Amino acid sequence: MISAVLVFNNNGQPRMTKFYENLETSTQQTLLKQIFDLVAARPASACNFLPLPPLLAPNGNEASPDVPTQIVYRHFATLYFILISTSTESPLALIDFIQVFVEALDRLFENVCELDLIFGFETLHAVLSEMIVGGVVVETSLDKIIEGVRASGAVQSRRKAVNARDAGSLSRGSAFAGIWGR
Repeated sequence: MISAVLVFNNNGQPRMTKFYENLETSTQQTLLKQIFDLVAARPASACNFLPLPPLLAPNGNEASPDVPTQIVYRHFATLYFILISTSTESPLALIDFIQVFVEALDRLFENVCELDLIFGFETLHAVLSEMIVGGVVVETSLDKIIEGVRASGAVQSRRKAVNARDAGSLSRGSAFAGIWGR
């Protein structure tokens, strides 16, 4: 089961946080900082799997498969996509899940970048809702995910998003290049 889906930029600012278990806000904030610090400190050549930080790590006596135990992440240009899950989830399947998630965002936003996630947060959450329900992965077919998001009407038109960015005096400089590095 997936316990949380997190998206951070390179500066550690959360761009999306979705927890599928009840945690106090202070615990969530501490966890966000710990996880970003762990992930950001790793070299690009390091493995994308980590044990959970001490804040939520199970005690040595607990062997329950329902307790979150692992972090799986991918770093694309300016964004980190991070999943916290139980040991029942395959880390390789979670890496594939992140890839499908990013590809769906890329198709819906037409070369997604960090600002698209900020101004198009409805689409971001709609994609995640098509893929995960209550911490359980329910869909990984890219075409079905995109079809479901478009059918829900959560896709913000590109023109509307660009106008919103321009109105806020933000530009698409090199710092906000698409997450695929194009």
